[in-house]
Amino acid sequence: MTLVARTLALFLLVLALTAGVAALSDWPRARLLPEGAAALTVTFTHSGARVAECRRLTQAEMARLPPNMRRPDACPRGRVALWLELDLDGAPLLRESLPPTGLSGDGPSQIYRRIALPAREHVIAVRLRDSRRSEGFDHTAEHRVALSPGQNLVVDFRASTGFIIR
Repeated sequence: MTLVARTLALFLLVLALTAGVAALSDWPRARLLPEGAAALTVTFTHSGARVAECRRLTQAEMARLPPNMRRPDACPRGRVALWLELDLDGAPLLRESLPPTGLSGDGPSQIYRRIALPAREHVIAVRLRDSRRSEGFDHTAEHRVALSPGQNLVVDFRASTGFIIR
């Protein structure tokens, strides 16, 4: 076999393998959502209030501390769990307590939920309690949205602006 024939055979073999990989790269088709559905994603990280108020240390208490540990206030490390409620078209869709992260329960609470919904117009109401109160909510929002098939609607939260639904 000559060098040209061997090179041509190797080229055809590589071309056939490349075509096979390209043909099979889109098979089987993966569906992340059912046909005609949209997705609602609730995702945010937020710190709740401290479990108790900070208190002022007295001069005697500060004197008992090592010099590098002296501070005017003593604050508990723990944070309260967040309470999140989400309603879809007036019906409860999500009711969840979000505990704080961290070994001492002093980190932010986190959520990531993805829910498939029918693609049509919906009214989404979302409420969040991030304080020590036992009733009511500190942050609320309600939006009317029209979802198209395959659309991903995200519910986010920022302490400075409240709920962001986009």
